Amino acid sequence: MIVQPPSPQTLLEWQGIWNHYRNTLRPNRKSGKELLDYLQSNYPLTEIRDPKALSIIEENVINNEYLYKKLPSGKKPLLRCFYLENCGCGQKFYRAENQDSPNLWGGEITKIFVGIDLSSGFYQVEGSTLLWDELCAFQGLDCQDLKNYVVVAQYINALKRIGKAVETLEK
Repeated sequence: MIVQPPSPQTLLEWQGIWNHYRNTLRPNRKSGKELLDYLQSNYPLTEIRDPKALSIIEENVINNEYLYKKLPSGKKPLLRCFYLENCGCGQKFYRAENQDSPNLWGGEITKIFVGIDLSSGFYQVEGSTLLWDELCAFQGLDCQDLKNYVVVAQYINALKRIGKAVETLEK
């Protein structure tokens, strides 16, 4: 998850990651529905039906050319928003050792927001870069993503952060 503008050095690192993995990665991207099913089957969620929250997700898809191209022809965003609850399996994201820097979100995390567009597969997480990385690793990459060194680097770094075996990609 990109939380600040990348430095020239970071961009070079990402290009290096892409160069290292680009010939071994294959499209494996899961749909927005599969992403939602994963979230609902693994974590306690409370759905948010607030039009403002839904519009944030929609605007991210519609106003970003890269994401907009992921919408199937003739389809509009199909939006769902949730709070990931601080109970059961969701507690791990609220533990001190898994919390992001307080400066990143402006203080203590009391709610983690997740928004998904089922049409494009776009997701947004506010309050936990660890959850964002888990969703990134689960979702995978499509053909368009495989050409984008930033997206590939985020995917590889997400796999590493959540402890998935990146080495198997090299075989």
